[in-house]
Amino acid sequence: MKNRMKKLLVLATAATMMTAAFTGCGSSSDGADNNADTSADKSADEGASNENLSGSLSLAGSTSMEKLCEALKESFMEKTPGVTVTVEYTGSGSGIESVTAGSVDIGDSSRALTDDEKANGVEENIVAIDGIAVITDKDNSVTELTSDDLKKIYTGEISNWKDLGGKDEAIVAIGREAASGTRGAFEELLDVKDQCKYAQELDSTGAVLAKVGSTPGAIGYVSLDVLDDTVTAMKIDGVEATEENIVAGKYLLSRPFVMATKGKIDEQNDIVKAWFDYVNSDEGQAVIKKVGLILPQ
Repeated sequence: MKNRMKKLLVLATAATMMTAAFTGCGSSSDGADNNADTSADKSADEGASNENLSGSLSLAGSTSMEKLCEALKESFMEKTPGVTVTVEYTGSGSGIESVTAGSVDIGDSSRALTDDEKANGVEENIVAIDGIAVITDKDNSVTELTSDDLKKIYTGEISNWKDLGGKDEAIVAIGREAASGTRGAFEELLDVKDQCKYAQELDSTGAVLAKVGSTPGAIGYVSLDVLDDTVTAMKIDGVEATEENIVAGKYLLSRPFVMATKGKIDEQNDIVKAWFDYVNSDEGQAVIKKVGLILPQ
């Protein structure tokens, strides 16, 4: 009898231990499932975060950046339908003033920021590199200049194309208005700031392109990405204005495209952060390249 009772006690103890073991395993499995579900939900929420954003984003500044901004604006709004993006093309200087004052989220500048602008808390976020092409009307027989020739044209020392091997025709030096980032970069790169003598100062890249294309003897400068077959792009110091030459450091006239913020990007609101996340994504970088610009190195 005693032996039988001992056997029953051993079996009961074993059964209890097995039940506890299975129960423990069941709890562990449920916990893992719950953790996996939580992790999956978190990933889904993060993936949908941009789609759930709503509000507005405002940019203002460089007219040379219009093609880039419009392309990025269109693709960003497709991915983030709750956000409305507005861009005003007021010139680089005006754009930096606006972001400094807090009247826009981002100031577009087609030149590097000055030390004074940076001292006011404005952050220089370079999103692309652009070349500045020197252009003439299609009938001009002069297709190449040295950088020294170009300086002399814009400072008024050379005023006729015959002095450069062309026909006897007055040079019509076209430029941008004083607030233009393109003008600022052009004059700085040539070291002719505040020395240029313009026949006309125009307020947009498109206006310069159209004016040079339709004016005999005209010369001007425009963003590389707007070049078309209505004008001739000149070689400078024997080098063509191409992406390859700019990346290689061979072409003199190149400048940054800046989307400036008041403070660092990580200090901005969620919509501004989402914009820069998109600009720096593979898709955003593809948009930048598609409009003919160069990615920052």
